[in-house]
Amino acid sequence: MSDPNTTTAGSIRTGRRTRVRALTVTAMLSAIAFVLMFLDFAVPFMPSFVKMDVSELPALLAAFALGPVYGVVVCLVKNLLHLLITTTGGAGELCNFLLGACFILPAGLVYQKLKSRKGALLGAIVGAVVMGLLSIPLNYYITYPIYTNFMPIDAILELYRAIRPSANGLLECLVTFNAPFTLLKGLLDVALCLLIYKPLSPLLHGKV
Repeated sequence: MSDPNTTTAGSIRTGRRTRVRALTVTAMLSAIAFVLMFLDFAVPFMPSFVKMDVSELPALLAAFALGPVYGVVVCLVKNLLHLLITTTGGAGELCNFLLGACFILPAGLVYQKLKSRKGALLGAIVGAVVMGLLSIPLNYYITYPIYTNFMPIDAILELYRAIRPSANGLLECLVTFNAPFTLLKGLLDVALCLLIYKPLSPLLHGKV
């Protein structure tokens, strides 16, 4: 007969090792996400100050491997690190975190309920759609009001009109430009995640 105290102590040690591993993987993925923020690039259908990057990819990996909360933590940490070098008063970092959380949280929650490749695909797509939709109010009420402290709203709108002269007002620009762009960004993260998650899974789950 096994000793209950020995069993309990073993469970506690196992739980501690699991938490330490989860925190270590989260820190590693946060650092990678921070680096990926610098590997951004312009796209022809967006103003020059809006760049594409795949820095939500490590957060998506964390959400699938460790749980949605860890994924959101990766989004938070990468933006806190980027806040140390920001030149936009934190507007970009705040929006990036909020949109990242809107993407990662639904994706991770769906995957928790449906732990399969189809569940991962469904969750990630749901997260990308939620992020795309919520990019409109988040940008309209939070990000751009902060940006206007650095660039007049008329100057911002002119950058959109350089691409689509008939663009009329910030809200229309967010609907016709930013929402599709944000959705595309999320779907790019989804595609990359599905390509690399399985090969990385043993490392993320501490099985190597």
